[in-house]
Amino acid sequence: MLIQHFQMLARYNTLANQKLYEVCSQLSDAERKRIRPAFFKSIHGTLNHIMLGDRIWMGRFEGKQMPSTGLDAILYDNFDELWKTRVLEDEKIEAFVSGLKQDFVTKTISYVNNAGKLYNDPANLLLAHFFNHQTHHRGQIHDMLTQTEIAPPSLDMHRVIRP
Repeated sequence: MLIQHFQMLARYNTLANQKLYEVCSQLSDAERKRIRPAFFKSIHGTLNHIMLGDRIWMGRFEGKQMPSTGLDAILYDNFDELWKTRVLEDEKIEAFVSGLKQDFVTKTISYVNNAGKLYNDPANLLLAHFFNHQTHHRGQIHDMLTQTEIAPPSLDMHRVIRP
């Protein structure tokens, strides 16, 4: 059941990102990059942070040592390039989660956080955090969209994931 839950979250992640990026594409580049009262300073900065976080966690899930420094890095200055990469990353996430086995969700993952501290956490907790992290920051973007002329999309899971 837990694996199926993560598979549902991966599907939701893809669909929510599609909706969010479609709405964000209606903004000018200047509006996406406008400094706002948000942790990653702008819609564009927050979209980049989500991508960075996804790459860090996916690397850790694949057994790589991934530093989590520079969490405010702008990986892609160009929105269209960021969007294309987002689509590919979401495909990678769905493929990874579709192949999850029980031995993965019950193992422990060792990693060093952005403060340099070593942690050993259960994979099921880290997978839950992975999807929660995305949702958390999409919520921040949703709020920033309310500060623009473009209405934010509904990202409620039961509405987004319903066939």
